[in-house]
Amino acid sequence: MSLFDLSSIENKINELEKITFQEGFWNDAKKSSTILQEIKILKNKINKYTKIRDELQNLEELNDLLLNDEDLELAKELLKNTTNLENDIERLEIETLLSGKFDINNAIVTLHPGAGGTESQDWVEMLYRMYTKWASSNGYNLQELDYLEGDEAGIKSVTFLVSGENAYGYLKSEIGVHRLVRISPFDAGGRRHTSFASVEVLPEITDDIQIDINPEDLRIDTYRSSGAGGQHINKTDSAVRITHIPTNIVVTCQNERSQIQNKETAMKMLKSKLLDLKEKEQKETIDDLKGIKKDIAWGSQIRSYVFCPYTLVKDHRTGYETGNIQAVMDGDINAFLESYLKTSIKK
Repeated sequence: MSLFDLSSIENKINELEKITFQEGFWNDAKKSSTILQEIKILKNKINKYTKIRDELQNLEELNDLLLNDEDLELAKELLKNTTNLENDIERLEIETLLSGKFDINNAIVTLHPGAGGTESQDWVEMLYRMYTKWASSNGYNLQELDYLEGDEAGIKSVTFLVSGENAYGYLKSEIGVHRLVRISPFDAGGRRHTSFASVEVLPEITDDIQIDINPEDLRIDTYRSSGAGGQHINKTDSAVRITHIPTNIVVTCQNERSQIQNKETAMKMLKSKLLDLKEKEQKETIDDLKGIKKDIAWGSQIRSYVFCPYTLVKDHRTGYETGNIQAVMDGDINAFLESYLKTSIKK
């Protein structure tokens, strides 16, 4: 529990609650909602800590009783409650590690295939399904923002928003290149293929974060959305592409219901990209950012997914691995996310 700074959390709650008493606090609905949500999350952390502390005291009392009077049923209860407490401490430890500047925010995730055409595009679709399953299993909402289907199969690119507490904090561990090794279903000769896909994760920027963008630096284009149908269909000229000219950053959104909504969402995506770049480059203003290098180094994969000649998923940063590749592809990736958080905090 050494990572849990109770006094700092309590001080933060006091600071935020003071803001709620300021005149005009309720005039800005979005800002007030954000602050109240943060207060709720912080109080929830304290409640979890208090519950663990009280349960630990109860277990100590149970243990003292057993030392004085052996009772099989009481011993079983102590063992069961101890296991439950260990799980609670583990969950709180992980939540405590999510203390980065934007960890609490929603996450904007973009998947791109590497070289290899249909093979890599199919791999992107597999990863998209994996993250969709993960979001559903862990209480997160996933909203597709932009989708470009592959020529023959798979996905050329997809961008989606994962909404919920600490979505970015968890998914930031997925940033990088993901490598797939399998017998290709597209190869008549049944040969083994290696495919790559890149995962980009950015925090969704909230309204309280100011990013000043010169309108003259933007080129905004509208076009007809593309899609095979279903959730991707949108046959009006409502899709929006925004180019930030000084940095060559391009964002697109086509899955909202109107051009106005697509533009608003695209601007959020652009602000997230610019803020991320600004912090990486340690620049004071967006105007200081010039020309982003677009090359992707496919040789630096963070994780490998091997279907053949054996089954193994291994994270090359943490060393964590599992042979249950089907569970991973069905969204069971929490062990990878948590392993990364624990490893990164030690660095």
